[in-house]
Amino acid sequence: MDSINRGPLTAVSAAEEDGQRKRKRDSLFLQASITLADEAVARVRIRNLSEGGLMAELPRVVNPGTPVAIDLRGIPDLTGKVAWCAEGRMGIVFDRKIDPQLARKPVGKGAQTPIYAKPPVSFR
Repeated sequence: MDSINRGPLTAVSAAEEDGQRKRKRDSLFLQASITLADEAVARVRIRNLSEGGLMAELPRVVNPGTPVAIDLRGIPDLTGKVAWCAEGRMGIVFDRKIDPQLARKPVGKGAQTPIYAKPPVSFR
């Protein structure tokens, strides 16, 4: 098979598709805010994140090529374009490479787990 059809959007060669899929992606579940071409901010769920892009859940259709600004914890000034959109999900390619591990860094600065977050201790 020479190409893989991604529905009505594009046809990609099998070699290109294989190369794209071998890039390291972190599967995760994060919340982020996305501004689509100067529209109102939308809250989305990020399902995977790599140095070159992400996949997010968004319950509407967005045209490929639409510019986006993403407010993602730990990664400032993140912009890109919609690469594809189908069935409530969309792929975004970033304008610059990022370190996806920055989005996973803990938010708190404490050296210890607060008492309210610790499991109860039982004495038997």
